[in-house]
Amino acid sequence: MIITMASVSLDGFFEGPDHDIDWHHMSEELHSHINDELARMTTFVDGRRNHELMLEAWPHAEDHPDWPQAMRDFGPIWRDTPKIVYSRTRQFTEWNTETRTEVVPDEIRKLEGDTMVGGNELLQTFFEHDLIDEIRLYVNPVAIGAGTPFFRKPNALALKGTRAFGNGVVLLTYGRR
Repeated sequence: MIITMASVSLDGFFEGPDHDIDWHHMSEELHSHINDELARMTTFVDGRRNHELMLEAWPHAEDHPDWPQAMRDFGPIWRDTPKIVYSRTRQFTEWNTETRTEVVPDEIRKLEGDTMVGGNELLQTFFEHDLIDEIRLYVNPVAIGAGTPFFRKPNALALKGTRAFGNGVVLLTYGRR
């Protein structure tokens, strides 16, 4: 199954102006939940920009004793999970990662297990090729008014589940209609 998980604002933005995400409401409870979900994935698929953000933090997460435990716990999950990064400029990357230049839908459909797709630009390509089976939106209790919208084209979805977290974030899980 091809899955995407994303934090969004109440007004549907993936990130604010200038790629700002400091409005995300993260808590130990929410991060632990996300770790549990991501630990089940067999592959992470990212765009170059999202992958480079991950490279800034996760390879050495355990070296930060001041970080919350759930953040330190994510480091090994990220490092150990096989990754595919789509980039036209990055030809090499580390940490169990394969680099590709173009999304080939038939190759994606052949991936086994659950695959997590991250990065808004890449996600839009996956939507265009109808590759997303499940969308997990972590709706943050904030309206930011501007930024990068999560959805750029209409998508008919079926609600599969909900969950509220103590910090006000609500998980809405959608599948294909």
